[in-house]
Formats: sequence, C-alpha cells, structure tokens
Amino acid sequence: MNEILTSSLYALGYGVVGTVIMVLGYLITDLLTPGKLHKLIWEDRNRNAILLVSANTLGAAIVVVSAILSSYSELGLGAGLLSATIFGLIGLVVMALSFLLIDLIIPGRVSHMISDPEWHPATWVSATAHVSIALVVAAAIS
Repeated sequence: MNEILTSSLYALGYGVVGTVIMVLGYLITDLLTPGKLHKLIWEDRNRNAILLVSANTLGAAIVVVSAILSSYSELGLGAGLLSATIFGLIGLVVMALSFLLIDLIIPGRVSHMISDPEWHPATWVSATAHVSIALVVAAAIS
C-alpha cells in the first residue's frame, strides 16, 4: 500500500511539473508572437498559430519526459521534481532562443507569418525547430 501511495505522489508531482512547464511554453510562445494566441487559435482558427503551439507543446513534453526519466528521484520526490523543473525550464529557454534566432536569420519575420491567416511554409520551419531543439535538449539531459 505504501508503494502505491508513493508512486501516486510521484505521478501527481511530475504531472503538475509537466503541466506547468507546458503552460509556460504556451505563454512564452504567446509573448514571442504578435497577437494573442488564444484568439488566433480558438477564434480565428489560424493554422500557423496552431502548428507552432502544437510543436511547442510537443517539444516541451519531450523535454519534460526526458527530465523526469533523468531526474534525481532516487534522492526523493523533492529533488526529482526540482531537477525535472530545472531541465524543463532550460528546454523552454533554448526553444525560445531558437525561435528568436530563426526569426533573425530568415527573410521576413516568422513571428508575423505565424499570425498571418494564410498558410505559410515558414511556420513549418519554426515548428520543426521547436521539436528538434527539444530532442537535442532531451538527449543532453539523459
């Protein structure tokens, strides 16, 4: 019974950390793009914004899963949650920096293309970079 309770606490704790990291990823993406993502996605049904947020959420989840698997949980729940949080935040920072870097080196502005109602291929570049950077960070964590 004690093992079930301990495992349940770990699952709850890591679930909360993962959710917070993914929400932070959404908020960071919202800050980096013009307009409000909520409106672009749920009201305007903007495919560019949907793709970017989906890639960001997937990227954040990849980093969080890797952080959980590599966490210092053998030191206890607190240390495991702290390490997963730190690794998750590092992943978000690196993904945000990659977004800004891509925005600097390409013609035009990805941040403006994302809010464009017309489908734009540059959104795929940014979305792929989010997932790719998340995989690199995940590999570095493990």
